[in-house]
Amino acid sequence: MILAKLALLLAPVQDPAALSERAQSLAMEKRFDEAELLWQQAIAVSPDYFPALFNLGFMYYSSGKFDRAATWLARAGQASPKDFNTHYLLGATLIKLEKRDEALMEWRRALQLQPGNLRLMQVMIAEYERSRYFEAAAALSRRALELKADDQNLYFFAIKAHQDAGDYAAALEIAGRAVREFPGSARANFEYGFHLEKVGRVDEALAALKKAMAADPTYEEPFFFYGDLLVRRGANEEAIPYLRQAIQNRTDYVPARVTLSRALMNLKKWQEAIAELEQAVQMDPRHPQPHLLLSQIYFRLGDEARAKAEKEISLRLRRENPTVLEAVQGRPFPEEH
Repeated sequence: MILAKLALLLAPVQDPAALSERAQSLAMEKRFDEAELLWQQAIAVSPDYFPALFNLGFMYYSSGKFDRAATWLARAGQASPKDFNTHYLLGATLIKLEKRDEALMEWRRALQLQPGNLRLMQVMIAEYERSRYFEAAAALSRRALELKADDQNLYFFAIKAHQDAGDYAAALEIAGRAVREFPGSARANFEYGFHLEKVGRVDEALAALKKAMAADPTYEEPFFFYGDLLVRRGANEEAIPYLRQAIQNRTDYVPARVTLSRALMNLKKWQEAIAELEQAVQMDPRHPQPHLLLSQIYFRLGDEARAKAEKEISLRLRRENPTVLEAVQGRPFPEEH
């Protein structure tokens, strides 16, 4: 191996294309060290030779050497600015390095080269959401939906993005389109019901949620949200079967257990409420809400010591996890300079 590397290093200067093709063959044979030397030799001969720059970057990416991959892919992008794969792969590399804004910049460049690439759009929407660039996610999700209006998942991408951006009117409009396009979809009917409630059309929301429950009795969210609406309307006894069904469909559904406990508290079924809240604490020990409700129950039962202890736990958990009960705030995507 040492002699082979030495021979490559001492080889006379050759055509970069020939060197790169030989490196590609060696890489396919998994002889990566030798391929690396030949690609570097090709680059030494011609610093802007794109195939050697890209393939060297791709090799480093494939082997998990993301810092090196980023260096060579950036050079490849400069050598061939209109190559889609380079910008896409550089973006993926930068994500691995947790340089998310830079990654999105590269993916924006890639999307300019392939404006109809729905797969890339979905990747970008998810990353915009993860990075709290909700308005950018909403704009791109609507663009994707207009390109392929028969893809149910694109409606859900767009609904969530607009919801996170605080544009509930747009989310409702898209959910309405989804229901018209996919009337038998449990998810579409749930989203429509959820956003109808957001704009105060509660009776219509309840009707849409019933359709969602009928379409898929194993889908927990319509049952939870329907029960939650009933609790907020004061129909606690009526809400309980729906909330229990949500929990049966998903046993670790803490919000459903919390809402069920509220309904039971309103009916003064203290021990049943305590049992649900203790289950919620076991499933999510960091959530402050179950402890707060336990504090209220124990206070009403006259156990002031336990009420105080649970309230202190709730306050501590809220300090430690301030975002648990708060909406995540969006931010604008930085302009490219």
